[in-house]
Amino acid sequence: MKVRLTEYDTRWVKMYEDETRLLKAIWGEKIICFEHFGSTAVPGMKAKPVIDMMLMVRDIETIDRFSTRMVTLGYDAAGEWGIPGRRLFRKGGEQRTHHIHIYQWNNPHISRHLIVRDYLRMHPEEVKRYNAMKEELAQLYEDTSGYSQAKKPFVQDMETRALKWYAT
Repeated sequence: MKVRLTEYDTRWVKMYEDETRLLKAIWGEKIICFEHFGSTAVPGMKAKPVIDMMLMVRDIETIDRFSTRMVTLGYDAAGEWGIPGRRLFRKGGEQRTHHIHIYQWNNPHISRHLIVRDYLRMHPEEVKRYNAMKEELAQLYEDTSGYSQAKKPFVQDMETRALKWYAT
């Protein structure tokens, strides 16, 4: 998929809210809560315009029964996609609009994602550094696989700083 890095867009919040309503209608009580995370959840952050949503459920195994329904709504089911205990659904094909990350309520990846989001919201200097790195990489890589791989070391360092910040 081609890298589509764009300026922060206030409409991303509405896109998150609209999709939350749709998904509540599908899963109802099975969802404990929804969270908007990733770059589109951080004001001022440049991002690939794909809304990352996290859904927490009581039992991750129940989600597998909804894969067919999600496909009829334009999602593809990507399974765990490299993170044990996660279910990932992607909407929009090559013009992707949403990633739905579903975790069982006690999965350790939940807090990591939310801490990084909150850290960036509280540290505008990190947002500037991250934006600059993203712009540079977007010039070097046409596809998201190369772009994502190249930004991994920066993201891991930032995550370490975020976790340390959270612990203090």
